[in-house]
Amino acid sequence: SSKLDKTSPPALRTMTTTRASFLLALTLLAFCAFPSFARASPRLSDERLVFQTTKGDIEMAFFPDVAPTTVAHILDLARRGLYTTNHFFRVDAGFVAQVADVASGGRSAPLDAYQREIARRTLPGEFSDVKHARGILSMGRHADPNSATSSFSILLGDAPHLDKEYAVFGKVISGEETLRAMEAVKTKKDGIFVMPTERIEILSSYVKEKEGGGGGERGNVGALGGDCEAELKETKQRVVALVHEIEEIRRRKLPGR
Repeated sequence: SSKLDKTSPPALRTMTTTRASFLLALTLLAFCAFPSFARASPRLSDERLVFQTTKGDIEMAFFPDVAPTTVAHILDLARRGLYTTNHFFRVDAGFVAQVADVASGGRSAPLDAYQREIARRTLPGEFSDVKHARGILSMGRHADPNSATSSFSILLGDAPHLDKEYAVFGKVISGEETLRAMEAVKTKKDGIFVMPTERIEILSSYVKEKEGGGGGERGNVGALGGDCEAELKETKQRVVALVHEIEEIRRRKLPGR
């Protein structure tokens, strides 16, 4: 039994406590060295999509391992300028802010032939286990699960009823203040939709590569934040020290074991 009381030999109590500290240090090491294990967060793409809106900027990254076809399509749309002059037709505070379909009158600028080529292309439903939480990007669609085109939502709160029903393909990595500003806009009810009373326009949009080509959360030290990297170094030192301490206790107090 691992249960100890005051009658247990001092050496055994010391040994057990040290082993517990050792296991704790190993756990901290694993969680710090492998962020994807600690947070179960999908790998982020190198590409970033930026919307410059009338309420501020929003920067988004993608989950290429979760929804590869969707990610490639959204990037193609963005590179062809289809989201520029589009708008958020729906803003339901605590739920979603939804970008209008680019081929159905969402844009104030007309589509050219180069843009029309892919504007109505439909996508397979790439449903996954990634949860719908604030900041998540999720494709809009009709009743047909394979009917998504260009409209997508930015989640403004948790929506578990959407899980595995709509394709999650990325998340917002910068622009929380913009989302709050959008939620503060006056709205009106139009059928099932809550819509802003003013046009929240995407004045400009562009794709950029992540600085240094880091590729998001890949579980290596180079991708860690400064605080976690320092904690990783300290934890490694603690592990080494604990290993030596356990061996010394075994040698001195528990010979032959």
